[in-house]
Amino acid sequence: MRRFLQYIYSVWALLWFVLLMIVVLPLVLLTALLGKQRGGPVVYFLCRWWGRLWYIITGIRHKEVYEAPHDKKRQHIFVANHSSYMDIPCAVRCIHQPMRVLGKAEMVKYPVFGIIYRMAVILVDRSSAKRRAESMLHLKAAVHSGISVFIFPEGTFNETPHPLKNFFDGAFRIAIETQTPIKPILFVDAIDRLHYRGLLELTPGKNRTVFLEEVDVTGLTMADVSMLRNKVHGIMDAGMRRYRHYKDVSTQQAT
Repeated sequence: MRRFLQYIYSVWALLWFVLLMIVVLPLVLLTALLGKQRGGPVVYFLCRWWGRLWYIITGIRHKEVYEAPHDKKRQHIFVANHSSYMDIPCAVRCIHQPMRVLGKAEMVKYPVFGIIYRMAVILVDRSSAKRRAESMLHLKAAVHSGISVFIFPEGTFNETPHPLKNFFDGAFRIAIETQTPIKPILFVDAIDRLHYRGLLELTPGKNRTVFLEEVDVTGLTMADVSMLRNKVHGIMDAGMRRYRHYKDVSTQQAT
């Protein structure tokens, strides 16, 4: 019976997800007239309100925990763990400043959502080295224009028993090249709200976002990419272990 009720809730919540997207879509399409640079902040503003309404309707409780002060007026390279499709609404709910998200290109295939997604994110196709390089250029251009960027350094869902998978270098290369501090973020409850097994795994409840202390990159060079990546991985791994219990208490090292 409990499983049946979860299916009913999941279908109901996903219907509201789509309905609210349909309401927002015409406004998002109008922002295309402003161009991607000027229209981008408007798209994220609309998405934040979409996310807020969806959370209220579905009984998902958003909470932001700040382990260190966060200056919303300062530019950052935001990096977060990635374990669920729930990470997408988490991202638009928790960032309260202009940003661009690096997102997987295959997500554009979904009706309605895909249109908004295409206009809101910088697409990356990890199967193509050329397209990965192009995505990095777009991210650096955003940083140079004064906009923060948001990257999931694990690349894909973490389906391991560990708090994190190994990280790709991209976020850390951009941080060093642009001398922009890294702000680690943890989505500690996203996998409980929507497991990576499927869209019918949705449940109501708390959904915390934890802001960790920023990592300064002043003076670092490209020779320090591995050190920086491992340092941030260690900080986030320790953070996840503070908020969640893991059977394997050993620390996974990024390589």
